[in-house]
Amino acid sequence: MVRCGRMAFVVVLMLAGSAEAALRLGGLFSDHMVVQRGIAVPVWGWAEPGAKVIVEFAGRAADGQAGSDGRWRVTLAAMAAGGPFELVVRCGEEEVRVGDVLVGEVWIGSGQSNMAWPVWASANASEEAAAADWPRIRLYTVPQVPSAEPADDVKGAWALCTPETVPHFSAVLYYFGRELHRELDVPVGLINSSWGGTNAETWTPKEGFASDPALRPTYEQLRLDPKDAAAGRKVYMKALADWEEATDRSDTGNVGFEQGWAKPNLETGDWVAVTAPGQWQYYGDEWNFNGVVWFRREVTIPESWAGRELTLSLGAVDDFDTTYFNGERVGATGSETTSYWVAPREYRVPGRLVRPGRAVVAVRAFDHYGGGGFSGGEMKLVPVEGEEAAIDLTGTWLCKVERKLEPKRFDLGKPMDAGVPGAVNSPVSLYNGMIHPLAPYAIRGAIWYQGESNAGQGRYYTALMSGLIGGWRKVWGQGDFAFGVVQLANFQSRAAEPGESGWARLREAQLKILDDVANAGLAVAIDIGDAEDIHPKNKQEVGRRLGLWARAKVYGEEVAYSGPIYRSMEVRDGKAYLRFDHVDGGLAVRGEKLAGFAIAGPDQRFVWAEAAIEGDRVAVWSDQVSKPAAVRYGWADNPECNLYNEAGLPASPFRTDAW
Repeated sequence: MVRCGRMAFVVVLMLAGSAEAALRLGGLFSDHMVVQRGIAVPVWGWAEPGAKVIVEFAGRAADGQAGSDGRWRVTLAAMAAGGPFELVVRCGEEEVRVGDVLVGEVWIGSGQSNMAWPVWASANASEEAAAADWPRIRLYTVPQVPSAEPADDVKGAWALCTPETVPHFSAVLYYFGRELHRELDVPVGLINSSWGGTNAETWTPKEGFASDPALRPTYEQLRLDPKDAAAGRKVYMKALADWEEATDRSDTGNVGFEQGWAKPNLETGDWVAVTAPGQWQYYGDEWNFNGVVWFRREVTIPESWAGRELTLSLGAVDDFDTTYFNGERVGATGSETTSYWVAPREYRVPGRLVRPGRAVVAVRAFDHYGGGGFSGGEMKLVPVEGEEAAIDLTGTWLCKVERKLEPKRFDLGKPMDAGVPGAVNSPVSLYNGMIHPLAPYAIRGAIWYQGESNAGQGRYYTALMSGLIGGWRKVWGQGDFAFGVVQLANFQSRAAEPGESGWARLREAQLKILDDVANAGLAVAIDIGDAEDIHPKNKQEVGRRLGLWARAKVYGEEVAYSGPIYRSMEVRDGKAYLRFDHVDGGLAVRGEKLAGFAIAGPDQRFVWAEAAIEGDRVAVWSDQVSKPAAVRYGWADNPECNLYNEAGLPASPFRTDAW
């Protein structure tokens, strides 16, 4: 048996490369940690290859042997809640001690900014922080590190929950953990692994993309050698073209150029003044669309620049652009460019186009998904050679809409470009760097708040989440551990008339996770959002609702944990009658009468509807629809919704149609 020791350290480094000879534990094993009660507890770390390692904890002991890479793992038998204890790990003459260890409940929180949102930015932050003296709640924040390959460790530390430590911790995760701690009266360990602005793809393991045909193109690209960029781009470009065609997001032609929108002498009285950089979705409610928008900016060329070649910098343009100088095309960036949505635009203006006096820069921006327009970066015009000061292109531009996209399908996810391994929003990157190294740390479950970056992707998102959850569960090896999802809250302006909504489609996909994934839960947040802030401050209620689900479905308490969930529809005498599950105590309305319902006949044209609770069902009707065919509720980015059950939990948005 090889012994741990200083003498072998250099030898091991030479033979095993990255393996460390000195005894050490994985980054999750530190003072103040919480160990999951009631299930076997894996403990792991590194030592000399072949060395015997002994682990002692709470009267239990187990031993194992380090592999050829130096990694070892032992498993402790399940134990009841309690502590504090000391974890002792020995290898030869070396010893590592971890103190103040509790046994209780361990949960992971993950997702994008609404999971990352800290306590200090939540409602009543000062009061909440001052009251956060919970020494048996322990907090661990995973460093934000993407990775092209699965990482084997994290570098963080457990902290006691105090008024000093909690302000910068995930608010949703903290309020969820506090709910469990209060009700279960056991220690709670909370692991925050989240990153704002991230898509679900980056949190999904590679094998998760093999679970559904909609995800398969990404999986096929991920299977390729990342060094073979050409092969990866070929797979991606084919998948992107298929998606554009299927969802009606292809570019149908440069109509604006044909109408002279690039010409210097164009009459621009009907153009709108905007500020750049800044994506057009932030110009106002009427600009919340994908499509084609033209931008124009007049500049004055000095005499000294006449006939000289210029560099035109525009920063990033989301997604594609064609750029003109004095009516002549000088550059373009399309889907063939890797990371085209964030790629800085820098084009050369030939000297023959450069004349003193007035000149016009025109940019045709085509956005087929997400935000559109100038995304940020250096915007200037300057001679290629010389020391002259640049002309600043930030500030006021004129713009005009050429075309608004009206996609025919919302169930297909946009293919992800996996050609930039390790980038923050590239598939698998954050799973590799921030989830994989946590496994197989014993946990009770995970909670997830994400979706804003995937809004509008419909069934694709359900398939993606099935792959993500299944992939996590596989690497943990703990079976179908509990997985709670926060449904997107209401956001943006209220629609005047019934219509389509990418956020509604995403909420529907989140609701369907309950049907497709075992041991999953949903916290509805349709009533606690903020029209003007994508980060609603009432994180307390989100945590409480997640806690209700966990208490009922994970810990077996008799508590109401869900608002009404649509079950069936019956049409009779010109009215649609809806029935629901989870009516705990009966259906209820907040306000004078029900709102948020729309109804349509066979023509598929929705109008606002009247609605009323009749016993254990809701009747929906409209004088404009004699033969109801479908009902929708809460089908908007920011709907007016007020259907609850008597337990005070809101109904999930839904639709009865599949149109």
